[in-house]
Amino acid sequence: MVSVCMYFQVHQPNRLRRYSFFDIGRDHFYEDDDKNCGILRKVANKCYLPTNQVMLDLIKRHGGRFRIAYSLSGTAVDQLRKFSPETLDSFKRLVDTGCVEILSETYNHSLAFLYSKAEFHRQVDLHREMVRREFGVTPTAFRNTELIYNNDIAAEVERMGYKVILAEGADRVLGWRSPNFVYQPDPCAKLRLLLKNYRLSDDVAFRFSNRGWPEWPLTAEKYASWVHQVNGNGETVNLFMDYETFGEHQWADTGIFEFLSAMPAAILAHPDFTFHTPSEVAEGSSPMAKLDVRDFVSWADVERDLTAWRGNPMQEDALEAIYGLEKRVLEKGDPDLARVWRSLQTSDHFYYMCTKWFADGDVHKYFNPYPSPYDAYINFQNVLGDFETTLAG
Repeated sequence: MVSVCMYFQVHQPNRLRRYSFFDIGRDHFYEDDDKNCGILRKVANKCYLPTNQVMLDLIKRHGGRFRIAYSLSGTAVDQLRKFSPETLDSFKRLVDTGCVEILSETYNHSLAFLYSKAEFHRQVDLHREMVRREFGVTPTAFRNTELIYNNDIAAEVERMGYKVILAEGADRVLGWRSPNFVYQPDPCAKLRLLLKNYRLSDDVAFRFSNRGWPEWPLTAEKYASWVHQVNGNGETVNLFMDYETFGEHQWADTGIFEFLSAMPAAILAHPDFTFHTPSEVAEGSSPMAKLDVRDFVSWADVERDLTAWRGNPMQEDALEAIYGLEKRVLEKGDPDLARVWRSLQTSDHFYYMCTKWFADGDVHKYFNPYPSPYDAYINFQNVLGDFETTLAG
């Protein structure tokens, strides 16, 4: 029996307002609530609410045979609670079916592991408590921000008690191996490793509406036939993608919702295929082999490394500056200051400073609210200047 494991990332950053040098010392509110509210409601109406309804219908239609997983960042849940509580309730209804798993991650979708393991632990704990409070479940599976992964992260996550971790199935990680098996991180004794099948995932996430793609239009039956080819040469097909794929990145008029609605039945038409969540796949499979991943890998851009966030001196400077404040923030013992500090750690702030404008330029421009990476850096540094003034006060 081959499992199809569908995992979706749900994340929204707290975008900063335009903050000038002359605001430093005068205005201590950094976030653009109007923009954050507007974007969240737009995405909720185009993606979250209609897709959640499709998922709920699929779970009911297939009598529990259709199973999926989400990771919702803490910042996304905060915004849903504040700007679109009906959307948060629709995610809770999905979890209540018993067919949906919620994963752990860092609360602020941050790069904390790269700079402070203590802060990484604190943010994972905050996220786990949020999941328990909002959804009534305790996560047993973990995904790090943007699927950033290596041996050290796996070892730390195993020590934290998780059973399975998700990562990108990059070619340089796998070599001749297939992403369609369960692996074990090299330094771990129990933790299971699930790797994204990026070709099949990107067929939906990136290529679905591309009329220049030789396989366009992609039908549920055609896609299911590609998935079925794994039979006899794999035990899990891991389809990991942003949830905003449905209705936001691939608009409704592309037929993405009709595809999603028909795809599970087409896959389940083969008697050797079923759907499982990450923890269910891990429990039902033995590792095919140990996998030694010493360098960092992520699911970002064609390089699938850290250069989307740490690829130039502006990004490095901003990251060193925000994490360099850890001791001073914690010594204050002020929950509001800690909340602001953590919000400024969100990886998107550093993604906006990325200067890779070649093959990935369109992707970075789509998500970037600034005219240029330099504007993103100056705005962030102005905010940080005021935050440091507040800390000194």
